[in-house]
Amino acid sequence: MAAITASAVKELREKTGLPMMDCKQALSQANGDMEKAIEELRIRGKKVQEKQSSRSTSTGRIGVFAEIDPGVGTLIDLRCETAPVANNEHFIALVNDLAHQLAKGPGAATSDELLAQPSPSQKGTTLRQQFDDLNNRIREKFVLERIAKIQGSCAGYAHHNGAVAVLLQVENGAASAELARDICMHIAAMRPTVLHKDEVDSAAVEKERSVLDQQMTQEAESVKAEAERVLALPDQQIQDPNNLEKMTSSHGRARADLKKAEGLAKNKSKVIEGRLNLFYVERCLMEQPHANAGKYAGKTIGELAKLAGMKIVKFIHWELPKE
Repeated sequence: MAAITASAVKELREKTGLPMMDCKQALSQANGDMEKAIEELRIRGKKVQEKQSSRSTSTGRIGVFAEIDPGVGTLIDLRCETAPVANNEHFIALVNDLAHQLAKGPGAATSDELLAQPSPSQKGTTLRQQFDDLNNRIREKFVLERIAKIQGSCAGYAHHNGAVAVLLQVENGAASAELARDICMHIAAMRPTVLHKDEVDSAAVEKERSVLDQQMTQEAESVKAEAERVLALPDQQIQDPNNLEKMTSSHGRARADLKKAEGLAKNKSKVIEGRLNLFYVERCLMEQPHANAGKYAGKTIGELAKLAGMKIVKFIHWELPKE
């Protein structure tokens, strides 16, 4: 058997990042052959991964790659078990390599297809080998949960901790790259679900309209009942709710409330449609005022895109699950 030198053990440790004892044992089993020792360590790592299969991957990192020109965008959702690993520089590098390869390579329909492709940063190594080697070194369960690619001009944004990321496809966005990225940040903050009103699920709209109808009916009945109660009592001077420094007639105020209740009942349909606008604003990107009011003066995303001559095609917004 070949003698296992300290320098060989050190070299193997530097290549794999694994403990000295593991490296020494692998070299001994491989009779000093460095490549065979690396393969032995990978085999051992596979066995460790099998034991980890039942563990929960409750955290991770979402990576984004986006280019306006020539135009491509990708999202990668790589999960792990703990936050320190999600912030590990090698884990971040793996996420970035996955996003870069998905964007610049031939594409992939599944996680396995992507992992079989070359690593952009480690020549002669596949992403699967890079994935397995890091997994073997860190000894946590990794799962490539989701991948997505848009072929077209894209802007992107990922939160500093990788828990939230957005990909935005645009047309004529070259002159408005800053706006496109700012819209990505807006999406991350305001969490719209669709682009336009007509994309909102019709059943959800009808449910909201029904809820608003019931609320308005109850509101009108409540105002009316209180006004009638006050009118049944002797008139007295009360503080005017519209001007706290003045007094007003309780009966006069009650009669005004009765008119208000009648108005609510008469114009219920119009009021409901007005309140539905808030429902749409919560969900529809193009209806939302940009979250950065100081920079964009309260203009909606639709208005800003029109002013910039930019068309928003679609967006993807991913978040890691909250514990």
